[in-house]
Amino acid sequence: MAMPALMPRIWTAAEVQALPDDPTQRYECVDGVLLVSPSPRTLHQSALIVLTVTLEAILRPAGVGVVFVAPSDWVLDPRTLVQPDLYVVPLVDGRRPRTDEERGHPLLFVEVLSPSTARFDRVVKRGRYQRANIEYWIVDLDSRLIERWLPGDERPSIHAERVEWQPAGAAAPFVIELDLFFTEVLGPA
Repeated sequence: MAMPALMPRIWTAAEVQALPDDPTQRYECVDGVLLVSPSPRTLHQSALIVLTVTLEAILRPAGVGVVFVAPSDWVLDPRTLVQPDLYVVPLVDGRRPRTDEERGHPLLFVEVLSPSTARFDRVVKRGRYQRANIEYWIVDLDSRLIERWLPGDERPSIHAERVEWQPAGAAAPFVIELDLFFTEVLGPA
């Protein structure tokens, strides 16, 4: 007699938020599937810090938005809670949002690839972010490039030299020189 197949558990954002704090793990769920990944390593955090400083330096003076970094929960729907490594949201009346409700629609989500999260970042989260109409960048340190996904894209645009980005509210595109970014994070090529 065959064993009955077990149905996978469907997680909610509220259940993930109720899990005990564990500084060694990051817990997220996408479309009800629980994603567990280890805390980031030094190189990952270095890339995140440099990108945060770079984005803040161009966004704040332009009055366009502000940068937040993980851990910070973002609930996309009752079965999807994510913690993008970095995200950009618009200013609220010229200031930083003070509550989750004030954050509005994100201008950008960014994930820095790690071996343990590559599948989640490139497949699971990417598809969900696109369905939520969120621009999404994947920072690939090994290849020294950024994959830029716009909602509706079937393939990313690949950026190894520079990213030109014009979020809502920006009068002109912002330019991020990637050689400078990757050199600061990784050293010369």
